Amino acid sequence: MKKIKTEDIMKYRIPGGLKYSPDGKRLAFQVTEADREKNEYRTSVWVSEGGKARQVTFSRDASIVLWEDADTLILRRKGEDEKPGMTELFRLPMGGGEAEPWMTLPFPLLQMEKLGDGYIATGLIRVSDPNAFLDSADARKKKAEEKEKNREKDYEVLDEIPYWFNGKGFTNGSRTALFQVRRDRQGKAVCKRLTASDFSVDGGLHVAGGKVYFSGGKQGRLHKLTNQPYVYDGKITCLYRKKDMAFGTPFPLGGTLYVEATDMKAYGCNQTADICVLKDGKVQKAYVPEVTLYSSVIGDTAEGGGADYTDGKEHLTLATVEDHNAIFAFAPEGGKLTRRILWEKAGMLCGMDACENRIAVVYQGWDHVAEVFEMNRDGKGMTQVTRLNEEALKDRYVAEPKRLDYESCGLKLHGWVLLPEGYGKKKKYPAVLDVHGGPRCVYGETFFHEMQLWVARGFVVFFTNIKGSDGRGDEFADIRGDYGGTDFRNLMDFTDAVLKAYPNIDPKRVCETGGSYGGFMTNWIIGHTDRFCCAASQRSISNWISMAYISDIGMFFAADQNGTKGQADEEDVAVLWDHSPLKYVKNVKTPTLFIHSEEDYRCPLAEGMQMMQAVAQQGVETRMCLFHGENHELSRSGKPLHRVRRLKEITEWFEKHTK
Repeated sequence: MKKIKTEDIMKYRIPGGLKYSPDGKRLAFQVTEADREKNEYRTSVWVSEGGKARQVTFSRDASIVLWEDADTLILRRKGEDEKPGMTELFRLPMGGGEAEPWMTLPFPLLQMEKLGDGYIATGLIRVSDPNAFLDSADARKKKAEEKEKNREKDYEVLDEIPYWFNGKGFTNGSRTALFQVRRDRQGKAVCKRLTASDFSVDGGLHVAGGKVYFSGGKQGRLHKLTNQPYVYDGKITCLYRKKDMAFGTPFPLGGTLYVEATDMKAYGCNQTADICVLKDGKVQKAYVPEVTLYSSVIGDTAEGGGADYTDGKEHLTLATVEDHNAIFAFAPEGGKLTRRILWEKAGMLCGMDACENRIAVVYQGWDHVAEVFEMNRDGKGMTQVTRLNEEALKDRYVAEPKRLDYESCGLKLHGWVLLPEGYGKKKKYPAVLDVHGGPRCVYGETFFHEMQLWVARGFVVFFTNIKGSDGRGDEFADIRGDYGGTDFRNLMDFTDAVLKAYPNIDPKRVCETGGSYGGFMTNWIIGHTDRFCCAASQRSISNWISMAYISDIGMFFAADQNGTKGQADEEDVAVLWDHSPLKYVKNVKTPTLFIHSEEDYRCPLAEGMQMMQAVAQQGVETRMCLFHGENHELSRSGKPLHRVRRLKEITEWFEKHTK
């Protein structure tokens, strides 16, 4: 069969943004694909009716905002003439015709929903100029000219923590405001800001019964993990006044108001949220999840995430069960909140929406890239709606994951092995151990382009979910204070198990790689063993002390994950340093490639640079490929040609050291 090639990653078309029409007869979604010539992505809108999908936008990039009614979509289109700080919206009738201008919002839009005869929306504002959305065109022009005159674009003033966020850039002084929006007779947007200038909405909005539910809080110079739940019904009311928990978006169900919430006391910042009842200013647990209520299965062509749906009678949500996804349905019965599993299957879900009698998902299995599927509301009768990626994988060899069970540190674990086509026991093979990020993510039986590429190049690829991974509850996922301990031993035991089960793997030609947490583990591995012939460390952490003070999540993540009370006291610093791969660089003998992005604010560039320079000073072969204009998501959503170059760098590094 044909082999998967590096450049094939630019052929995949990824669906997302599922949204049913109010009557449930139509399903709208977006499809994103690479534009090789411009080295960017194009997004088009598609609509499925009766299980048949068709593309409805062509000329410009477009994304779905909402359904205005059963026959009309409201879109945002990427326009060359769109002014900074504005959002141009377009109206697209399903009867045919081109999208026409509908309304221009005077702020960067995040979410918009219908509310009565108007709309409710969230959008970005600046604390220093919170009423800029009221400015006239002349006032906007004057402010822009003044900034240019004072060369304010040449510098940043930072007085908040965090002052930047991965994928968003510098966020200092930025807040997410709640807006009331209506369209006047001339088609002009009339907007009213409902939240205070220093208030920021966290997450999404839920509209039900003429009320708007959301969570958020006032943000000062030091942002906090805790927030509060609110409702807007003509006025904003706080539903829980204590500031000791982190809340999701509240949702009414069977006459009771529920919300996902956690106090983070038992398992820190990664603790799974409980489903709680919100009543009379109090929070009471109604359901304690045994697994995470979102998709944490990962890939490099599509990725999981949060997705839920509530119609007042039933609440649907994605869940991660061990190494795959499920759809859970919650409903109040006999005074209790009951859960049933509507759907469960190997692979990953990358999105979901529902209507009265249908559920739509983006699903990816081991043998295919993400596609849109629909099923009945009871989770049965699953049918495929799109075939966006069949041509890209036509006649290509895709290795089926072969499960391998093993034990390590008293834990029953399993991983998978991918074998090259024509794999035979008379030949010796090079291999790659691939370590996932997170750490609270999971590998599953889902298509992974980089792994299939290495298989096509003759490598055996193996991967596993070690202690710290998601899908098995908080206790299993908790490795606070144990980074580089149980997780490292699990990986070594898994490698031993693979080599024993597949003795024709050449133990002298085994490579290792990983990104984010997997990058941390790569840095840790090369400082604690020289069993791998080479390694590729991606978007890594090398020094918890520096990471704590420059990462967008460093202010809480470093101390939390290393089990310290803080990160400044001498005792805390000693612990952070003990868990830092940089401390053990004197032991490194493994040739190591470093992949990092200049705008990675999650695991900042300094982390990769420190480790790379330290390895070089040990006289060990090393190399860094630094990507300008990219962030922590390089492997998943970086510019098309950059993703190709990343794979080329890693693959050629492996091949160089396994000849």
